[in-house]
Amino acid sequence: MAMLRGPSVEIRILIFACVLLNVNVHSFYLPGVAPQDFQMGDALMVKVNKLTSTKTQLPYSYYSLPYCRPEKIVDSAENLGEVLRGDRIENSPFVFKMRESQMCAAVCRVKLDKKSAKALKEKIVDEYRVNMILDNLPLVVPVQRPDQDNVVVYQHGFHVGLKGIFVGKKEEKYFIHNHLTFTVRFHRDIETDSSRIVGFEVKPFSIKHEYDGEWNEKTRLTTCDPHTKRAVTNSESPQEVEEGSEIIFTYDVDFQESEVKWASRWDTYLLMADDQIHWFSIVNSMMIVLFLSGMVAMIMLRTLYRDISNYNQLETHEEVLEETGWKLVHGDVFRPPENPELLCVYAGTGVQCFGMILVTMIFACLGFLSPSNRGGLMTAMLLLWVFMGLLAGYASSRLYKTLRGTEWKKIALRTAFMFPATVFVAFFVLNAIIWGQKSSGAVPFGTMFALVVLWFGISVPLVFIGSYIGFRKPALEDPVKTNKIPRQVPTQAWYMNPIFSILIGGILPFGAVFIELFFILTSIWLHQFYYIFGFLFIVFIILIITCAEITVVLCYFQLCSEDYQWWWRSYLTSGSSAVYLFLYAAFYFYTKLEITKLVSAVLYFGYMLIVSYVFFVFTGAIGFYACFWFTRLIYSSVKID
Repeated sequence: MAMLRGPSVEIRILIFACVLLNVNVHSFYLPGVAPQDFQMGDALMVKVNKLTSTKTQLPYSYYSLPYCRPEKIVDSAENLGEVLRGDRIENSPFVFKMRESQMCAAVCRVKLDKKSAKALKEKIVDEYRVNMILDNLPLVVPVQRPDQDNVVVYQHGFHVGLKGIFVGKKEEKYFIHNHLTFTVRFHRDIETDSSRIVGFEVKPFSIKHEYDGEWNEKTRLTTCDPHTKRAVTNSESPQEVEEGSEIIFTYDVDFQESEVKWASRWDTYLLMADDQIHWFSIVNSMMIVLFLSGMVAMIMLRTLYRDISNYNQLETHEEVLEETGWKLVHGDVFRPPENPELLCVYAGTGVQCFGMILVTMIFACLGFLSPSNRGGLMTAMLLLWVFMGLLAGYASSRLYKTLRGTEWKKIALRTAFMFPATVFVAFFVLNAIIWGQKSSGAVPFGTMFALVVLWFGISVPLVFIGSYIGFRKPALEDPVKTNKIPRQVPTQAWYMNPIFSILIGGILPFGAVFIELFFILTSIWLHQFYYIFGFLFIVFIILIITCAEITVVLCYFQLCSEDYQWWWRSYLTSGSSAVYLFLYAAFYFYTKLEITKLVSAVLYFGYMLIVSYVFFVFTGAIGFYACFWFTRLIYSSVKID
């Protein structure tokens, strides 16, 4: 199965620990991304990956188009994350020899039939790009930024072709990029004369090749000939895509020595030309945190301290009755909420999401999930989600027992299935849509089965084990006794309306992350590199603090209004930031993406709905546990007979 092909994160950690313990070793490389040395003349095997388009978001296999094929197509081993991303890595007929440049090497000749011509035209219209890999480096097209001199940005892959109009004609034609000028950059070791690949670039051209006589393997082209040093430098005589067209695929390869060392070869790909906006994002978020921290400090140090001191000095029952605010609801504040089982399930699931995201962030910041390890991020998140089921079961059953629940097995079952089943059903429906489009992005049945095995075979048992451990722990004692008869909640002011206050509470957490969210969406949907996990981790910490503080502040205002129904509202207050995340995703769709097909739009909003749901559960749990701690803290400080 696909899940067994790539080394797991746990194995990497074990290797990392072993290396640290070995005093004779000075450095180490992550499995699968160790440098490879090449001698002059060594064969370099170019691999092909999926065809991608930002217009359709539907990847297709490279050989779904009439490109030149090797004698036997061999799939490269892909890990679970790569399969879920739609990667389909295969061998290709492009074979280079280290430090031996080639000019106008003919790959093959293809004659288009009606079906293949139609397929090429469709891919050209949808602006599909061809992705290739050499020594684990993705193929990029260097593009000069128009707004900045001497600044080059790298785009993933090259376009299948382009549309254009001949001079004097009105009809639009389709042209294929059939000549590729590759540039392989290498760093040479002077002592051993071995080389390491540090760059893989291409410039695509469209040219209608011509030759004399009949075609065979030794035919010399008149439009591109290494003997006469005639090279392809432009697309002035392009190759048209029509039924019956004869297309000859050729390539050049040039080797250029580089001062860039192998360890730094990804730096040019990951270069941030606009890092100032990330600092602006962090400063903006810090201002929000400082503002909220000031409010929390004022509540905790001034208001609460004064209230508790005054309240504890009251001597008579009449004086107690004259008091107003949060102190009056002490007999109801720990009354179990409506539908407590569901709250426990969502609280436990939120802890599971929190653990998964936190550990993933730490791994990413340590460099374990670099772009050179394709699919590593998604594989790590899936495996961490599965193993964090232990925390989900523990948190949900512990809270359930605190709320005086007795049936821990029922809570464990709902925790193990409610959230994962919802996400799995949504994912299955979206995958069926992708499969209907015959896209390589559709997850194969074997991988689906592997996901189900991870869920039922590991996650579910861990949830039950966590629930068993959590339920055996003694229940948390409430700091004050709960009255038998519920207190009537007085009429609330308009600004304390539950819906209004919940929606207001979600604005600040979203405001702390929305700038970084733009770059994350860009990396996902516009297929750009994202490797600024240092910034992301800072924003993640700010998000946690913001969710906790805004929920505590609004919870305090709610209790002061003598409304003790804080359980669900605390979860929904910070969780409502997911609503703004989804609305921002819709705004991004209409302003930044060029998706026109209904299927692609359904996929976009379907996946963003899943992301928003995860964000809701994650942020909601932070807000809930912050209020859970806050209420226990303030009511344990009040002396009540």
